Amino acid sequence: MTMTETPTPTPVATTAETTALAPTADAPDPTFSGGSIELQGVRKTFGRNEVLNGVSFSVAAGEVVCVIGPSGSGKSTALRCINRLEEPTGGDIRLDGESTLSMSVDTLRQRVGMVFQQFNLFPHKTVVENMTLPLRKVAGLGKDEARTRAMAGLEQVGLAGKADYRPVRLSGGQQQRVAIARALAMQPEAMLFDEATSALDPELVKGVLRLMADLARRGMTMVVVTHEMGFARSVADRVIFMDRGVIVEQGRPEAIFDDPQSPRLQAFLAEVL
Repeated sequence: MTMTETPTPTPVATTAETTALAPTADAPDPTFSGGSIELQGVRKTFGRNEVLNGVSFSVAAGEVVCVIGPSGSGKSTALRCINRLEEPTGGDIRLDGESTLSMSVDTLRQRVGMVFQQFNLFPHKTVVENMTLPLRKVAGLGKDEARTRAMAGLEQVGLAGKADYRPVRLSGGQQQRVAIARALAMQPEAMLFDEATSALDPELVKGVLRLMADLARRGMTMVVVTHEMGFARSVADRVIFMDRGVIVEQGRPEAIFDDPQSPRLQAFLAEVL
């Protein structure tokens, strides 16, 4: 996404998180028509440091894949390569069969949304202004259409009543839900989550995880880098374990967590579970 403004860090409010995300009584939650993602032998080097060494995996439309592993294993770099925040050194990445490397960056980031550890909200703008900025700058929507879509996104995450607040008045969990709504407002085919709860206080994590689980239930294609093993076990269709730039093991959550095969995954789980 190309923008001319640079957000500054926003203090996290200490207000209690509101976790009610119930659908409205007069309309069911909308479902998503997700797209497929495929990494084919993706490599990424920084100087002489090879961070990704031939990573290959696919995510079917509507599938949820969680990527776990120790810090420095290449998880976040793989995610950033999918959205071309980092350009792969080698290999290919395909979205619905089309190489993302041949797309414009703006087109790719409309089709694949990404949510980061930090919320990246502009502190001097209201919530709805943060929502409409990419809709107008990147998607090219008019002012009224952008606001209508932004408000619909805030409604999905239970924050329509906070539209005219500045981010400082929101809790960390609410700010992250705004960031998710901002990505959803672009109507993406897939969503990437890079440790979206790691910057939150523990009591605020549950609301964001509940929202992510709801997106999965409604059919959004998702690749989630996470340290939340309970979420990976209960929500993922498949779990990938990475270490030192390669995929060590992958499979159904019950296989990964209850019957790990590789000594490296066994040692990792012994530390985190």
